[in-house]
Amino acid sequence: MTTAINAPFEKDFYMEHPDVARLSRSGAEQWRQRNRITVSEDSSPKPVRTFLEAAFPESMTVELERSGFPSPTAIQSQAWPIALSGHDVIGLASTGSGKTLCFALPAMVHILAQEHLKPGDGPIAAFLAPTRELALQIKEECDKFGASSGVKNTAVYGGVPKGPQLRDLGQGVEIVIATPGRLLDFIDAGVTNLQRCTFLVLDEADRMMDYGFEPPLRRIVECTRPDRQTLMWSATWPREVQKLAREFLTEAVLVQMNNASQLRATESVDQRFEQCDEANKLHVFFQILQNVGGAGKVIIFCEKKRGCETMVQNLRQRGLQGAALHGDKSQQERDYTMQQFKSGAVRVLVATDVAGRGLDVKDVGVVINYDAPSSAEDYVHRIGRTGRAGATGVSFTLLTPSDGEVARELARMLQKSRNGVPHALQRAASSDGRDDGHRRWRK
Repeated sequence: MTTAINAPFEKDFYMEHPDVARLSRSGAEQWRQRNRITVSEDSSPKPVRTFLEAAFPESMTVELERSGFPSPTAIQSQAWPIALSGHDVIGLASTGSGKTLCFALPAMVHILAQEHLKPGDGPIAAFLAPTRELALQIKEECDKFGASSGVKNTAVYGGVPKGPQLRDLGQGVEIVIATPGRLLDFIDAGVTNLQRCTFLVLDEADRMMDYGFEPPLRRIVECTRPDRQTLMWSATWPREVQKLAREFLTEAVLVQMNNASQLRATESVDQRFEQCDEANKLHVFFQILQNVGGAGKVIIFCEKKRGCETMVQNLRQRGLQGAALHGDKSQQERDYTMQQFKSGAVRVLVATDVAGRGLDVKDVGVVINYDAPSSAEDYVHRIGRTGRAGATGVSFTLLTPSDGEVARELARMLQKSRNGVPHALQRAASSDGRDDGHRRWRK
């Protein structure tokens, strides 16, 4: 008898809404041009423009309409019909674009059509993420949209005891959201398996490659069914990610937002730059902080863990409450800090680049790069913590004479943007590294 492990399964669940059917091919292409979306296949499904047009099960549609957003984001509009049609998908989208639901909801539709889990079965869908923070963010969305349809999930990641995660896997979950190392630990120990995994997601693939996750990723992929549906999401499109996509995906449709194959900062953020020397840096920082006092929550990025703790002390000395988030904190401390920040009990978060990705908090109005990022890619993800999901935000980046190299990298990136390079950044990029005192400009 054919078992669930090797049984044929359905991938195509897309039912085109009549309003989408009436949209001409030229009309679809005009929509893509207006929304700066490109697809690699001319025959790809046309975009859906409302939650109703997406034709999800009623319980999901109701939850989407309750979300407070009037319509899908641009990347959701185009990615949903492609993913629901059973295609492998490569999604290139900037942070804050709503990409989590691009794969979470199609995965749930896919799961609901499969045979129920039996004792000993592993998950049907696996979502791989580079960090604990991103895994927990994905889980939050899966909890919200999976509850009404009975789709169970768990997040497995390092830095915490294995017991609760082991228990969830043993009881059976349809979705596992995981960092690669911890998931591989459980597979090697025989706690779970991916023999029924027919829906695989690699989220923030570029960051997973940066973190050296390629070997565990390859081992995990080998454990899944070869006829699975695979979705890969990335903010950038370096060669190593392209190579991975060619190996892991089959006849994938490439969906790009804002030509995301070229690194680009989100245009929903007003990007400002301040040039100073090390002696004046803290003074300039507090001037900025005073001027943006009513702009909602603030994230301050520092290069090192010690710098975060020093900044929190400086804030307290001035009567301001802040909390630090960095790699030396235990997972329990990090979870508590994030809960405090999300609830608004703490309105200023001081973080290293551990928070540069996978951190989705509402009402972040300002990002301040107290220490300049090491690369344009890190800059994009830092400032992407504000201006999310249709909102606008502002970022400030402090540049000292020693930051000329990254300033030049940022200037080259912003030359491609609609608004061009701010004068402040042009000046910093042309600096020869000499400290000629504090100069201050805005965009």
